[in-house]
Amino acid sequence: MVFEDSYSRDPKRYLWIMGTIAPGCALLPVILVTVTGLQLFWWIGPIIVFLLIPLLDLAIGDDHSNVRDEDYESLSEDRYYRWCTYLFLPLQLTGLIVAGYLWSDIGLNLLDKIGLAATLGVVSGIGINAAHELGHRSEHLERRMAKLALAQSGYGHFYVEHNRGHHVRVATPADPASGRMGESLWEFLPRTIFGGLRSAWTLERERLSRKDKPWFSPGNHILQAWSLTSALFATMILAFGHVIIPFLLLQALIGIVLVEAVNYIEHYGLLRPRRPDGRFARCSPRDSWNSDRLVTNVFLFHLQRHSDHHINPGRRYHTLRGYEQAPQLPGGYASMILLAAVPPLWRAVMDHRVLALYGGDIALVNTKPAPHRRLPRLRRRTGRRRGGGGPPVLSPADSR
Repeated sequence: MVFEDSYSRDPKRYLWIMGTIAPGCALLPVILVTVTGLQLFWWIGPIIVFLLIPLLDLAIGDDHSNVRDEDYESLSEDRYYRWCTYLFLPLQLTGLIVAGYLWSDIGLNLLDKIGLAATLGVVSGIGINAAHELGHRSEHLERRMAKLALAQSGYGHFYVEHNRGHHVRVATPADPASGRMGESLWEFLPRTIFGGLRSAWTLERERLSRKDKPWFSPGNHILQAWSLTSALFATMILAFGHVIIPFLLLQALIGIVLVEAVNYIEHYGLLRPRRPDGRFARCSPRDSWNSDRLVTNVFLFHLQRHSDHHINPGRRYHTLRGYEQAPQLPGGYASMILLAAVPPLWRAVMDHRVLALYGGDIALVNTKPAPHRRLPRLRRRTGRRRGGGGPPVLSPADSR
């Protein structure tokens, strides 16, 4: 186990700057292709995330070290950690500008441009994660930076839905961002993308209504974020031409799918218990899937310590703790995304783990609702051609 005997306030302190490798991926392809002549490096983003990082996770292993209580305040105020997230943005935007120039280059073939879009999509998805960290902060600067980080993906409503929707409804059937047991990733994606958009729209309308403001107003957080995307994309198209539009859209789509795939993994099948009054209990360590794989945790700013994030959303990434009672994934998030892409493999690995958490009682699990079946028409002995009868009995999964 890495850092098992460390007495440092934060043994990972100088590893966090490696989080900037993600946005740096957008700048690597042109350098690596120029130096090596290998066109494969246009795809460096997916190669790093889905091949190199899982291999490093296996080789290096886990880190269970937690920040000591007496060090929490000083580490929270240490601005070095903030700059590790702040640096993400200029690298992210620089990479997008370089990509725009290359997409407009007629000397680059279509397959290479798609590979570059895939790399930018990885950056875009991890940019949503950086926005996730910044959007939970109370400082206005960091909240503005969160909206800017979301501009590349066009996923600005995440700023509203994640904080005021997902964190309230997490691990319940009402949350579009919590995966249900039996639901494949490919079924989950349209539900979470469109459900999250509807939820954010409603939440923001209600917030503005309480302030006696119309939905279309300068104070609308969703419109602010979407305006940044519109301005960014319009500037890119004016600078490099309309030929880059398909690649801009492709990288945004890949980023959205990537972040929602992580959402699927984080709460798959988990269900908060109900209190005697019928409301769901507060979040506990058991309501999120975690992983202590060191490399992915550094790369994603401790996103895999997800239980503590939901219990204490105000804690900065480097102070998040692991819990012994939190359910653990068999691999890091990057590895698990690959499994989730193949539903039979995912279910073979995960479904028995979900059931084990609840002692085998499927009624305690957040399950995919059973499909509605058309009941056969019955003939009653009274001679009437159609029969009535009571409503069908619902299973626990149906009743949710």
